[in-house]
Amino acid sequence: MSSRLSLNNTNKSPSVSPPLNVSSLNLEAGHSVLFENKTISKLQWTNISVSVRARKNHERAQLLKSCSAQVVAGNLLALMGPSGSGKTTLLNVLAGRSHITFKGTIEVNDQEVSGTMIRRISSFVQQADTHLGGLTVEESIYFTSCLANPSMTKDEMKLRNDEVIEALGLRAQLKTLVSSPFRKSLSGGQMRRLSLATALITGPKILLLDEPTSGLDSAASFEVMSFISRFAKRYGLIVIASIHQPSTSTLELFDSVMLISGGQTCYFGPRTNLVPYFSRSHLIPLYCNPAEFLLELVNIDFCSDGKKAQEVEAIVREWQILADREVVSHTDRRRGLTLPFAKTNKVSTSYAFWILLRRNVVKSYRDPLVYGSRAAMNIALAFVIGTVWLRLPYEQSSIQPTINCLFFSSAFMGLMAVAYAPAIIEDIKLLQTEHANRLYTPLPFMIANLAIGVPWLVMVALSFSIATYWLTGLFNDSAAFGVFTMWLFVDLLAAESMIVLVAAIVPHFITALALASFANGLWLAVGGFLVPKNILNVFWRYAFHYIDFQTYVFQGMMVNQFRKSIYRCSDLKDGQHFCMFPSDLAAEGKIEGTAILDAYGYDYGPNTWAKWLGLSLAIVLMHRVVGLGMLYWRVRQL
Repeated sequence: MSSRLSLNNTNKSPSVSPPLNVSSLNLEAGHSVLFENKTISKLQWTNISVSVRARKNHERAQLLKSCSAQVVAGNLLALMGPSGSGKTTLLNVLAGRSHITFKGTIEVNDQEVSGTMIRRISSFVQQADTHLGGLTVEESIYFTSCLANPSMTKDEMKLRNDEVIEALGLRAQLKTLVSSPFRKSLSGGQMRRLSLATALITGPKILLLDEPTSGLDSAASFEVMSFISRFAKRYGLIVIASIHQPSTSTLELFDSVMLISGGQTCYFGPRTNLVPYFSRSHLIPLYCNPAEFLLELVNIDFCSDGKKAQEVEAIVREWQILADREVVSHTDRRRGLTLPFAKTNKVSTSYAFWILLRRNVVKSYRDPLVYGSRAAMNIALAFVIGTVWLRLPYEQSSIQPTINCLFFSSAFMGLMAVAYAPAIIEDIKLLQTEHANRLYTPLPFMIANLAIGVPWLVMVALSFSIATYWLTGLFNDSAAFGVFTMWLFVDLLAAESMIVLVAAIVPHFITALALASFANGLWLAVGGFLVPKNILNVFWRYAFHYIDFQTYVFQGMMVNQFRKSIYRCSDLKDGQHFCMFPSDLAAEGKIEGTAILDAYGYDYGPNTWAKWLGLSLAIVLMHRVVGLGMLYWRVRQL
């Protein structure tokens, strides 16, 4: 076979269904509404190079070096290479991820495009499936469709959703939860197909897939890639997928292949020319999977000497010589043009908030990790507290146990908020994925998260109060009961806001759990109960005591309980009394509750509670605002 292989046959676009005009759609005729009427015929990248500076020696490591290729509408390109060869880095570049700095050009329809432009017309499906566990397949697709297509009518949206569901074989799983510890959930292959469905439902022109068959057996891999291939052919999508050791049948679904090693191109061209090209210089066993053989051929990770590296360098040079002869350089490039085919529908903050709020409502009552488990544990411990501190009499011996009861109740609420970490981390990971695909920003996400939390936390605080307040015999007054419930709610709201902040800083469960536990321990230590404020170390008092939300919650509970209470002193012989806290009623053998508050240094003026409430809500706002800033920083790293 001649060494001069033609690469230009990848420029020939396959026969694809013509794009459809949504505005002139006849819904009753059953026409497709999957994409807009503009089409993209070609994606091309030229001399893409990426290097990063190593932390230890500060030398630059080359992740990609002069990678060039092109894909036409309806074609599937397989990115193949050993682990660490640069496949995911190249996908990040093509996806317009802002944290990647590269040299070279990316063109769509022979127009150079920026990262912002490429994100408007593409969807990136990452290797890890990211979905909300409390939603069904149907709900996951529906809410994504709402966020992606705000101007589409219900009929058009339903037709689009049904088309994607049918094409990806998810009809039988519509009512199945994505994941659940108590009910049937999706398999690995079904999760992959759902990830593809939520990407396709946004109407991309370019679909980027990072290891779409990861974790699947050969049959499931072939099934998933078959769906993608049919979609690409039917709708003229450009599909680029990194794939690791595909089976022979799966590899045959691709139109072209790009084989890279150490960030350098070893081959790019038609899939049908892959084996003949390498057969010229290497003997490929007859019954061997060509993909496995080639990956082993260009893998230099496990070679102990430089011989294998030299062989790979020779393969790279040989390919570069051929590519320089065959590939025509495009010199007539137009720069800085606005793509006429880019999506223009922009989701407003209010609309995104409304959709996210509806999605949060579904998740909140269906996923036990959101509020159900916490509500159950809070109610259970409320009965424990109520029976351990059962009907404490208003005697001097009950003063300290009552204070301990208030402290334990407020502290427990803050500690139990840690249980919210898995749910909010799951939400943040989905936010990162959906923001990268330009569906919404962190602002409506944060507002929706706060809005759904308020009614649930009110119910949790009320249920705890009902089970605890009257059993323990706290101050018998309906208004005092309401104030006690209010402080529990504020405690819950502040603690949950702190967890949101922690998760925004470190969206990894174990790390977030450790950091949140440390923060809770810190708040308990400096809150003013274990060590009174007037003797607390100056550093801890001014650095942390005044920004501790539990400080104000506990003080509010203390004032609510003791401001109008009167306790009996201990009786001694000869009619004498022993009063732990001196007050004006000591001669009568009684202790005014205000004397207890004076001993702790708590102000109980008529408007003091309002100041404490304002400070507590200010801390909640601070947690949310800083958390929002961290989310914006995090999504911009993608």
